[in-house]
Amino acid sequence: MQLADIFSLFGGLALFLYGMHIMSTGLEAAAGDRLKSILEMLTSKRILGVLVGAGITAIIQSSSATTVMVVGFVNSGLMTLQQAVGVIMGANVGTTMTSLLIALDVSLIAPLLAFVGVVMITMVKRQNVNCVGQIVAGLGILFLGMEMMSSSMMPLRDYQPFIDLLTSFSNPLLGILAGLVFTAVIQSSSASIGILQALALSGVIGLDNAVYVLFGQNIGTCVTAVLASLNGNRAAKRTTLIHLMFNVMGAALFTVICMATPFVSAVQSWIPSNVPGQIAATHMIFNVVTTVVLFPFGDWMAKAACRILPDQEAGESERYVIDHGIGSTAIALSTVQKRESAMFALARENVALAFDALLERDESKLEKVTEQEDQIDLYNAEITRIIGHTSSHEMPEADSERFDRMLIVCGNIERIGDHAMNMAEYLAPLKKRHIHMDADTMQELYNLRTLVTHAFLAIDFEDEDGKKRKRALDTVAILEADSDEKNRQYRAAQIRRMREGHVDPELSILYSEILTDIERMLDHMLNIVEALCPEA
Repeated sequence: MQLADIFSLFGGLALFLYGMHIMSTGLEAAAGDRLKSILEMLTSKRILGVLVGAGITAIIQSSSATTVMVVGFVNSGLMTLQQAVGVIMGANVGTTMTSLLIALDVSLIAPLLAFVGVVMITMVKRQNVNCVGQIVAGLGILFLGMEMMSSSMMPLRDYQPFIDLLTSFSNPLLGILAGLVFTAVIQSSSASIGILQALALSGVIGLDNAVYVLFGQNIGTCVTAVLASLNGNRAAKRTTLIHLMFNVMGAALFTVICMATPFVSAVQSWIPSNVPGQIAATHMIFNVVTTVVLFPFGDWMAKAACRILPDQEAGESERYVIDHGIGSTAIALSTVQKRESAMFALARENVALAFDALLERDESKLEKVTEQEDQIDLYNAEITRIIGHTSSHEMPEADSERFDRMLIVCGNIERIGDHAMNMAEYLAPLKKRHIHMDADTMQELYNLRTLVTHAFLAIDFEDEDGKKRKRALDTVAILEADSDEKNRQYRAAQIRRMREGHVDPELSILYSEILTDIERMLDHMLNIVEALCPEA
């Protein structure tokens, strides 16, 4: 094998992996948050999960990418562990599409696919056409890489040390280990199986030596998902465990079948003189049969994963792992929505505590506000980081606009928290200077507190019903206008009380600042509900 052949092998592998990357990026840009809508279908039957998992994997040509997406969905709460079982099973079936296309020698039209895809990307301005172009171009580049790898490995047919190495793969343990390690290194079962088929196409390896390597490759594809789940929560780790259990049990089952029955000979007789086709057929039979056999035990696998990884870590926080894989936009949107909802709840509680601190002269409420304000700031930083990172890759325009609105919402919640902090801190000078609020001032604050509370209750981050959000917008707009009017009235009344000598002038100064903070809170709430209801 010459140096040029080695360079050609690595170049072909690079094209293969890059083609899959382009396809995945194109699908992500085309689908975006719509993947969340697709996943809502999974709540009824697991068979739908299998079909969706198989369909997505067949399109993006990577079960690893689909499984990493599922791990992210489970980690962010978009999908339950039980729903994930079906999608994982489907992903293993869908990944056979690459090997089937290779066996059918689709590489003959690979240059045309690459050309058509590039034309769609460079000549057409519409984003949806560009996304389809990425998928088509990626498929063409993938098979160009496959052709390069196959050609570069032709000389290995006569290289005795390599032939001896492949012969050792007829040992089940060595074959499975080789396939597992190689797939774990390049983190793509489609690519590793493609290389196996390229070896077969070059006449270097037969099905009898390749079959156990194939089983190991199906186990090795779990490594990518395992790595993706390391920083995830307990549910994400359980999802990868189910994926690993599925493939290990399948490999064990088929190892026994191959050793105890003439399975390999039967496949060879079905597709004679086409070893890549034999590998593709074996790959499909492996995944389809494993799915059929294990499908009834999906709930058992989920329970087993929960037993192996029990809820031991009290207070384990839900973590978001930044990823640019398929489904990352949907995961980021869902994560940000949850964070903003939690951030808004803290801001609402802080506003209530600030009113309590002033009206009840309770310093413990001030301490609580300070503590929770720090958490609000942390949410603000995390949300900004997630949106900034996710927005750096392609996505549908609608999702990009939604992220922009989420930034607006996040900024306004943070400002509400700041105003609540300001209000609570006015307690210190009131107590230090022994200033007490008169009955009229306290009643006015009670009135404003009721108004602010109603505005908070009108805003619901979880409810995405357009009509309900429009009603919320109308409600908050009315309350904001009422706040402005009350602000004017109360300022005038306070000045009058000060002139008549009923209140301390220093109270009037602090009260004016308090009214300003309350007025700004309503302004920010109106900004939030306007961002949540852009069609209004």
